[in-house]
Amino acid sequence: MADITSLILDDHDWFRRQFARLDDLTDAADLAEVWQPLADLLDVHARAEEEIFYPHLLRRGEDAEDETLDAIGDHNDIRDGVHEAALHPIGSTAWQAAVNKARFANSEHMAEEEDEGLADFRRHADPGLREELGRRFLEFKRQHEGARDLDVSDLDPQEYVEEKLGDRPADASLGIGSLKEQD
Repeated sequence: MADITSLILDDHDWFRRQFARLDDLTDAADLAEVWQPLADLLDVHARAEEEIFYPHLLRRGEDAEDETLDAIGDHNDIRDGVHEAALHPIGSTAWQAAVNKARFANSEHMAEEEDEGLADFRRHADPGLREELGRRFLEFKRQHEGARDLDVSDLDPQEYVEEKLGDRPADASLGIGSLKEQD
């Protein structure tokens, strides 16, 4: 079983190949054949990371809060491009601009995630956890194949991080106050 970081990287490779395939196409039917599965997986992948990967990164990573805030913002930009593309005829100038918006946001996100969040997680999460999360990631993708039954709305990055961290003090202390204040 591949761990979650490998599965995320596999999706990233697939995204790059699919966007490259779009470059070679001009016929609307051919574009739709490549774009729709790509658009669907962009949505599913982002939500799967938000449900499964990022909560664990927040608990284990060194710079996880900043990485997560940035990633959720990137996911919103990717979703915005995907959903904007759906408003226009496939192959039109407006459609292509929206697809490019999703593509550029996704390219930036993948590079940052690969260099930061995934690397951070590999350093701080044991292989057993990574494999368990990999199983959950694959199951999530199966459950929501084609973006079926999936909430694809944007998330507020700050609210997301606060919710996932729960009541944990921001400074990672035990929350018992300073010893200096005691007599």
